Amino acid sequence: MKFITRHTAIAFISLIFGDLAVAGQTPETTADSVPAVAPAVPADTVPPRKKGLISRIISYFDDSNKPPSQKKFDISFLGGPSYSSSTNFEIAVIAAGLYKSRYDSLTPRSNISIFTEVSVIGMFNVGVRGSHIFPGDHMRINYDGNFTRFPSYFWGIGFDSERNDDNKGKYTLFESAIKAEFIWKLGRNVFLGPAFTFNYSQADDVKKPELWRGERLKQLNYGAGIVFSLDTRDDAENPYKGLHFQLSNRYYPTFLGNRRYFYTGEVTLGIYHRFWESGVWALQAHGAISGKDTPWSMLPTIDASGAVRGYYEGRYRDRNEADIVLELRQKVWRRNGIVLWGGVAAVFDHPSEITGRRLLPTYGIGYRWEFKKRVNVRVDFGIGRHSTAFNVSINEAF
Repeated sequence: MKFITRHTAIAFISLIFGDLAVAGQTPETTADSVPAVAPAVPADTVPPRKKGLISRIISYFDDSNKPPSQKKFDISFLGGPSYSSSTNFEIAVIAAGLYKSRYDSLTPRSNISIFTEVSVIGMFNVGVRGSHIFPGDHMRINYDGNFTRFPSYFWGIGFDSERNDDNKGKYTLFESAIKAEFIWKLGRNVFLGPAFTFNYSQADDVKKPELWRGERLKQLNYGAGIVFSLDTRDDAENPYKGLHFQLSNRYYPTFLGNRRYFYTGEVTLGIYHRFWESGVWALQAHGAISGKDTPWSMLPTIDASGAVRGYYEGRYRDRNEADIVLELRQKVWRRNGIVLWGGVAAVFDHPSEITGRRLLPTYGIGYRWEFKKRVNVRVDFGIGRHSTAFNVSINEAF
């Protein structure tokens, strides 16, 4: 399951606390003594008055989108309430860091995010995600790990089962997932390398076990594969221009400890273009496939917290998934902006099943606030097929 992450979000409450002011003591005087007189202090040497809590919060957000220091690890903290249709109201805290392993024009910024979120429905999610870029960008390590407890609904597997809202059954998902990619630069903007995956998933408190079609409710899987990437984006988290094409395959053989052999694959194409100084259009086409023995917890799903907004997280899943979304991003005034998007998705066992009645549209509107340079807090309202969803997140959807 995906929550924060494409970095899921938080509201605009800073974890900055003011210092307590300490009153100075006045000099003692007696009837027989002359009151002590402090020497005059030049006006330009008077220490500045300490800021209180509110002033420090305002200053923190005013300064947050200044260019990052070239000498320090640039870290920011956000915390507070947020909301999504899948998790309801929650409290989330995230520490996001930007840094460079070497300060030169060839090395993009590395990033790391450590997050925790707890919701009123009993969901909690803790994890870390990031990308470390070596000097000269000759190698990258992309990583993502989290542990989740998520009281949710399960609609079964396949579109015909999932479109019926009365078919859903309550359950609680326990999941621990780790993904890592080690990719080396082969040429200009071209990367290739191995990928590793660990996933533990357990369905607990299941109300309708028949929806799992006899599959084991507890799954433990280890996988390894390869990743190819072509990346010309000017910024990985919030690109204004460029192209990103990534193809990955992961295999889960029995000799690694898996109960049965299966495979998964994924392809993503993103195109970004600045059509004027304050406007960007972004297009993403995405697809995912899996083998016939893929367990329920590893099947492709509609990523409702990513590009295909407007749906309940994890509702639609099948052996294959495909989607395409076009988004227009417009900066309006100072640090404020809006987005409009539209697209379509589908889950299917075989391509012949993709028909008009099975398509899942997505469209909506969103607000953007520039917390830091090229780092946006996003608020999206998405509309899907007989479904709506509201999400607060950090960074763009794709």
